[in-house]
Amino acid sequence: MKNNNLPIGVFDSGVGGLTVLSKLNAALPQENFIYFGDTAHVPYGNKSKETIEKYCLNIVRFLNAQKAKLIIIACNTASAIALKTIQENTDIPVLNVIDPCIEVAVNNTKTNHIGVIGTKTTISSQAYVEKIHAINKNIVVYSKECPLFVPIIEESLSNHSIANSAAKLYLKKIPKEVDTLILGCTHYPLIKKTIQNSISSKISILDSSIVVADYVKEYMVKNSLLNGGFLKGENSFYISDDVEKFENSIANIMNVFNCKVKKVDL
Repeated sequence: MKNNNLPIGVFDSGVGGLTVLSKLNAALPQENFIYFGDTAHVPYGNKSKETIEKYCLNIVRFLNAQKAKLIIIACNTASAIALKTIQENTDIPVLNVIDPCIEVAVNNTKTNHIGVIGTKTTISSQAYVEKIHAINKNIVVYSKECPLFVPIIEESLSNHSIANSAAKLYLKKIPKEVDTLILGCTHYPLIKKTIQNSISSKISILDSSIVVADYVKEYMVKNSLLNGGFLKGENSFYISDDVEKFENSIANIMNVFNCKVKKVDL
């Protein structure tokens, strides 16, 4: 028998996954969540496949020990690189942030030109291109690495002029045919306005945090995983480095204060 009162595990390399968690809280208010931010190893986007897989498996073992009923990889790089390895090493259902966004983007594009921005490793993996072409091989995909975005966000510089300069540098050559832009990193919604101001107003931005929350809710309904309790769910936060900085990030990103964050050495 399923124990639907068990928590949902959500993990990311750092604070980016908090954008997903915030939307999950709104979509699934009765669910309990365990969030793990691997802040000791952020960013994942410049790491090797083997290193990313090792970090992810350590986190999954932790979430297994917490008896999570579902694991959400709230990191595009980990979703692109380590999904198969993670699924092979746990009996818990695992959802990623790439597939839901691709489905929506393919359905939304009118020009059959989709843009994807992400970390170096995510873009180099060709995960988005391959998955989009598996659905519709006629869609043209424009991919762009934006390696400075995650460090800028992690250092709380989202509203600094450096974020604006980086966005203009990376996004100035997006082809005019692109009508849908996937934010291929869960950090990027935190500079969504900056990104929008750096591209054509005709381009629709696909925010993974919103799309993934809707997808997870639908998945849980279909698979009878919803918590049937009447009490509001709770969030538990774990990280691998610098508790105080992460507590400040929770306050800034989720507008939730006085959260207790625990440091865990994996």
